[in-house]
Amino acid sequence: MKIGMITDSLGNLSFDKMLKASAELKLETLEFACGNWSSAPHLKLEQMLESEKARKEFKAKVKDHGLEIAALNCSGNQLAPGDYGKRHDAVVRKTFKLAKLMGIPRVVMMSGLPGGPGDANPNWIITAWPPEATKALNWQWDKVAIPYWKKLSKLGKDCGIDKICIEIHGGQLVYNTETMAKLRDAAGDNVGANYDPSHMMWMGGEPLTGIRKLGEAIFYVHAKDTRIDRQNADPNTLLETKTNDRVADRSWNYVTLGYGHNESWWRDFIALLAQVGYNDVLSIEHEDNAMSPMEGMRRSVELLERVIIREVVH
Repeated sequence: MKIGMITDSLGNLSFDKMLKASAELKLETLEFACGNWSSAPHLKLEQMLESEKARKEFKAKVKDHGLEIAALNCSGNQLAPGDYGKRHDAVVRKTFKLAKLMGIPRVVMMSGLPGGPGDANPNWIITAWPPEATKALNWQWDKVAIPYWKKLSKLGKDCGIDKICIEIHGGQLVYNTETMAKLRDAAGDNVGANYDPSHMMWMGGEPLTGIRKLGEAIFYVHAKDTRIDRQNADPNTLLETKTNDRVADRSWNYVTLGYGHNESWWRDFIALLAQVGYNDVLSIEHEDNAMSPMEGMRRSVELLERVIIREVVH
């Protein structure tokens, strides 16, 4: 396994300073966001598409710092109704094109979330009642998501993308292992999971139990932790609408590795990944609003260095 990060984790730094910091942290790989929900702090998508020189210089700088490009990321909601979804879909397709031009076989993204029939906004349906909820959910899958993803899977293959890595995330059509398997079965074997345990944590699941269920469908891993604040969660549940900056008031928060689940938990996480044959990147995603990005990255790397399995035998 290798330790990397999505570079938004140090999005406050310039491209050159981010590369220097990554080398000092002894990271091995980097994941670059191309737009949509990311401001894409380190990659200018249009420029990279238009200029072979820009692409060569970009790759050379990364290599000169002893780093590899693990993936491109275009996470957004390409299934949203109206112009919003169309704009995000355009970034997805441009990201696929750039992956082809740069010879990068892995793209990280989300499943997307449609509205219901006639809706102007996305609609995350997580109950079977009232009956219209089930009807709308079936429509989202059968009329929007599955047709879209069959076409996108084919585009991925045409672009040499072996692994389209869907982040299992709340507020998306794919938010647990069952919905991940459903999309993979419908779309094709180049569609798999970006397994970020932090999201299952705040939805009340146990990510350790999902690893064997997904198995070889785990294409990529985001290393991120969640801390449940029982004082806030117990009377209010884990359903949380307070903004992320209200750290002390929320039922849960994204935190630096080890500050939500201890080192023993992360050791189990790595061991189970190895058992299903995962021998790839652990891409740190720092979203801890109570700790600076550099301190959070340092502490996360230190924890992973203690638990990582470098040579998986499976």
